[in-house]
Amino acid sequence: MTELDLLIRGASLVDGSGEAARQADVGVREGRIVRLDGSAQFARETLDADGLVVAPGFVDPHTHYDAQLGWDPNASPSNLHGVTSVIGGNCGFSIAPLGEEDADYMRRMMAVVEGMPLEALEQGLDWKWRSFGEWLNGLEGATAVNAAFLVGHCALRRTVMGADAVGQEATPEQIARMRELLAESLAAGGLGLSTSRSFAHNDWEGDPVPSRAASVEELLELCDETGRHPGTTLEFITSGCLRGFDEDEVELMARMSLAAGRPLNWNVFTIDSTEPERYANQLRASEWAAERGARVVALTMPTLVGMTMSFYSYSPIYHLPGWKAVLEQPLDERMAALRDPSLRRTLLERAHSPEAGVFLRVADFSNFRIGETFSEENRGLRGRLVREIAAERGAEDFDTLLDIVLADGLRTVLWPQPPDDDEASWKMRAAAWERPDTLLGGSDAGAHLDRMCGAPYTTEFLGDCLRGRRLISLEKAVQAISDAPARLFGLRERGRVAEGYCADLVLFDPETVGAGEVHSRNDLPGNSERLFAESRGIEGVWVNGTRIVREGTATGALPGRILRSGRDTDTVALEGR
Repeated sequence: MTELDLLIRGASLVDGSGEAARQADVGVREGRIVRLDGSAQFARETLDADGLVVAPGFVDPHTHYDAQLGWDPNASPSNLHGVTSVIGGNCGFSIAPLGEEDADYMRRMMAVVEGMPLEALEQGLDWKWRSFGEWLNGLEGATAVNAAFLVGHCALRRTVMGADAVGQEATPEQIARMRELLAESLAAGGLGLSTSRSFAHNDWEGDPVPSRAASVEELLELCDETGRHPGTTLEFITSGCLRGFDEDEVELMARMSLAAGRPLNWNVFTIDSTEPERYANQLRASEWAAERGARVVALTMPTLVGMTMSFYSYSPIYHLPGWKAVLEQPLDERMAALRDPSLRRTLLERAHSPEAGVFLRVADFSNFRIGETFSEENRGLRGRLVREIAAERGAEDFDTLLDIVLADGLRTVLWPQPPDDDEASWKMRAAAWERPDTLLGGSDAGAHLDRMCGAPYTTEFLGDCLRGRRLISLEKAVQAISDAPARLFGLRERGRVAEGYCADLVLFDPETVGAGEVHSRNDLPGNSERLFAESRGIEGVWVNGTRIVREGTATGALPGRILRSGRDTDTVALEGR
C-alpha cells in the first residue's frame, strides 16, 4: 500500500459541492487528494480532526496583491483566513507590463487609487521587469498561495501611449499595439483583461486614470483579443457600480462579454435596503446580458467591511464637495482651517448637499466611532460614537468630531458605522446570494492598506453562517467562497475536495471560526502602516498539499503556484458558444 503524505482523519467533510457534510478521511499524496474514505492508510503525517471541518481552500476573486506578494509571499492576512488562491490585477490596475519610464507613474497612481503606501511600493520592489511574463516569472515558486493575475488596461495604455494615456483617445495604430501587448501578456499566463471607467479612479494629480480615456472601440478590441486566448476572463468597474448603471453601461458590459465570449464580473455590488431601485437596476444588468447571450456577474461581499476615515491622510472624505482643497493643505494650515467656525459650517453644509452624490454615505459624522487616539485629551474615547461624546459635552456632533481629531494632530482613526447593517438589507443580500449571476467576494486585500481590512471576510462569513444570522447553510457558504469562484475563473482542479484535485485545504473549528479585531501594524517596507486581523479557529491551511498555516500562524512554506491562463485554467465560454 502506497504511503500518503498526509491523512486528515475523522473530520466533517464539506467538499465545496454544496451537498451535505459527511464524515470522511482525506488523504493527500504529492500535492493531490487521493483518498476520500475511511479505510486505514499509512501516512507520514496523520491528523486527528474529530470535531473539525475540512473544506476546500477559499478562492478570493478580487484582490490587489500584485505588489504585496513581492515583499510578503504569504499574502497576509488572507492566508490566515483559509484563502489558498487569489485573483489580482483587478480594476484595470496591474503592475505589468511596464514601460521603461513608467515605474514612477505606476507607483504614484497605485498609491492614490489603491491606497498602497508609496514608501512600500518604492522600497519593497525593484521594478526591473518589463513584460507581463517576466513579472510572473519573478513570482513563480515564491508565494505561499496560488495566484492568478489579470492584465490591467491602465498598464497597457501607459506602456503603449506614455503620458498621452491620460486623457487621450488611442489612435488605430495604438489600439493595434495594445492588442499585441495584451496578446503577449495573455500568452505568458495573464488571466484576462481588467478595466475601469469609474469616476472615482483618479491619479495623484487628480486626472482620470488611463483606462478612463479609452473609447468603446478600444475596449471591445481588447475584449476580442482576450477571447482569442484559452482560459481567460474579464473584470470591470464603472461609475454605475457606485450609483447604479445607465443604459450605456448595461449595454457596454453585455457587448464586452459577447466580444470576448467570456463572463464579465464587476465590482462591487453593495446592497442597501434604502436603495431598492439601485439593487434592482444592478441585477437587471445581468438579466439584460443573459437575454443577449452574454454573462455579467455581480461581485458582492457577504460581510460588511469597515473603512477608516482620516483628516490626516487620504480617505473617502476627500471626495466630499469642497473638502479636498482643505485637506490637501500642509498640516499646520489644515488644522488652522479646521478650527475656523465659518469653514466648519461650510464643510458640513456641502457634505450634506446633493452635490455629494454617492459620497453622502461617508458624511454621517455623528455615527463615526473613534478608533485609535494619540493624545492625553482623547484618552478613553476609543470605541465610542461621536454623538455620545457630543451629548456629554453639550456640543454639536461635527464640532465634537473636529475637536477630537485636532487634539490628535488629525491622526485619530475614525470608523464610520455602516448604514446598511439592518435586517432588511441582510434579507436582500441573502436573496442575491441565491442568484446564479452573483458571486461572493471582493475583499480588495492588498489595497487600501491603512483604510480597510477585507481579507477576513471568509472566516467572518463562516462564523456568521454557523453562529450568527445563519442566512445560508455552512455547505452553501463554503461552496460560495471556494467552488463558485473557481468555476467562474476556470481554475483547473481547484475549489473542491475531490479525488484527483489539488490539495488546497482548510481545517477549522466550527465552534470558533471567525476573525479577530482589526488593528494596525507597521510591518510594510518603509515601516508603513496597514490594518490587519488574525483568524480564529483555523487549525490548518494547505496549498498543493503543503501546510502554510498551523493553528493560526504562517509556517513560512511557499508551495503556491502562479496560475497561468490555459495551463492552469479552463475556458469558461458563454452558453451556446
